Amino acid sequence: MKIVIQRVSLASVTVDQKKVADINKGLLILLGIVADDTQQDIDFLVRKIVNLRIFNDEKGVMNTSLLDIDGDVIVVSQFTLQASTKKGNRPSYIKAAKPEVAIPLYKSFVGSLEKEMGKKVQTGIFGADMKVALLNDGPVTIIIDSKNKE
Repeated sequence: MKIVIQRVSLASVTVDQKKVADINKGLLILLGIVADDTQQDIDFLVRKIVNLRIFNDEKGVMNTSLLDIDGDVIVVSQFTLQASTKKGNRPSYIKAAKPEVAIPLYKSFVGSLEKEMGKKVQTGIFGADMKVALLNDGPVTIIIDSKNKE
């Protein structure tokens, strides 16, 4: 499981010209799932997400977490995060989980994140053509791969 976390001042997701998610201060998380991902991958990422100290404290130092600021989250499924670009110029998405595997893991990820945060997490629509808008704050963008815990 791979995520791209973007600290945002605001973010939204639109599908068919209808806004389906909209937040102010918090995180926009892009989520890529592979077939062998498990609840252990979810648990690892959720703990990281809620506890990462990437928000500024009163001194302007990145020293507070999503929980500390009571921030909001949008999670967007994005199979292209699992692209392989080793051969040629056309990415291969063979590693990305098929919907029958990815959808339950996606839902579990969102549910686990909601439980840790104690609040609702907004989402895009799995498999839809989404328009994602954001104002990256910092900019702060962090990539975490649950299979590569460095």
